[in-house]
Amino acid sequence: MAGTAGTPGTPRVLRAMNDRAALDLLLEHGPLSRTRIGKLTGLSKPTASQLLARLEAAGLVLAGGTTEGRPGPGAQLYEVNPAAAYAAGLDVTPGRILAAVSDVTGRTVGRFELPTPGRRPAVPAVPVVQQVTDALDGAVKAAGLDRSDVHRLVIGTPGAFDPGTGRLRYASHLPGWHSPTLLDELAAALPMPVEYENDVNLAAVAEQRLGAARGHEDFVLLWNQEGLGAALVLGGRLHRGWTGGAGEVGFLPVPGAPLVRKVSRTGSGGFQELAGSQALAGLARESGVADVPSGPYTEVAAALVARAAQAGPDDGPHRRLLQTYATRLATGLASLVSVLDPELVVLSGTSLTAGGEALRDLVRDELEELAASRPRLAVGDVTDDPVLRGALESALATTRDEVFDTSR
Repeated sequence: MAGTAGTPGTPRVLRAMNDRAALDLLLEHGPLSRTRIGKLTGLSKPTASQLLARLEAAGLVLAGGTTEGRPGPGAQLYEVNPAAAYAAGLDVTPGRILAAVSDVTGRTVGRFELPTPGRRPAVPAVPVVQQVTDALDGAVKAAGLDRSDVHRLVIGTPGAFDPGTGRLRYASHLPGWHSPTLLDELAAALPMPVEYENDVNLAAVAEQRLGAARGHEDFVLLWNQEGLGAALVLGGRLHRGWTGGAGEVGFLPVPGAPLVRKVSRTGSGGFQELAGSQALAGLARESGVADVPSGPYTEVAAALVARAAQAGPDDGPHRRLLQTYATRLATGLASLVSVLDPELVVLSGTSLTAGGEALRDLVRDELEELAASRPRLAVGDVTDDPVLRGALESALATTRDEVFDTSR
């Protein structure tokens, strides 16, 4: 929209504030009548009518159906125009890139999964820029859109891009992503603004917007899937650290694990070795579990934890497994809780959510023995692709701020 932002308190700015309030209400509640919008915003009927006419003319709202169930003609209902803008997210792991496109209401309209060759020597390496564009284009095509329709893209990766150097750190297992020119190459290849965020941080965004951390300003999300990490939300904002490495708790030295040195070379540390997903199969055998499954370690870990959480009182091996796993998790969490004193700890990632409330309760009991602080523990609610969901929510937040700003 043409024009410049007005001075705070001017009619243009006040109109824009009312417009945004109405759009946020429509996003939260779904279709609303003019009368209902007026009551929720405190605006008079004439002002609400002018507001809706303005938003409809701008292509931000649509007049849909009518209210039902009352005597007389139904009232016109209005809703946010889903096609007002689109945002995209990517969840990058060594084995695949998962991409999705969402309309401005938050509904996913296209998804695509691109397998990536990783370290397999028999498969020719595909440049990262091509991987990203191929994954994005797959989701865009599934949505019936063009790449130019996407307003913003957020990419989630293990580790983090160091703001000082622009290079990916803490993710040596992600081949091809460590070039010092990568961010410039991606910017040149893509027509929309691109943001980059740590994958666990994005899982925390998903939980804060949609899940167990809604309404919480200070919380820790502990993640255990391909790797073990944490996201720190302080005062309602993600804390990333000086080099983007805040929350890389897999490197944390902990009792019960050998002291790992030169962790940047090994890509692991004490807490990762003690309680990471890759440790669950060995821990199960030590606990006496006889039928440890085979397969990718993340799937094995989730299956073992789920089975242990459902074990009966007479199933000694599985109960020992869950108790020992909880103790190991609490050993690392105790350091985080003691330093940060969070209101809430969210357990996320398949190796934690598979344990449900049974694992949560054991971790909580152990943590009460190991740390003076007493945060509430919760199992993550966003279990379907939480990193991708967080990437979409992050992209949508900025997109809405830009598209819904009618003061410009």
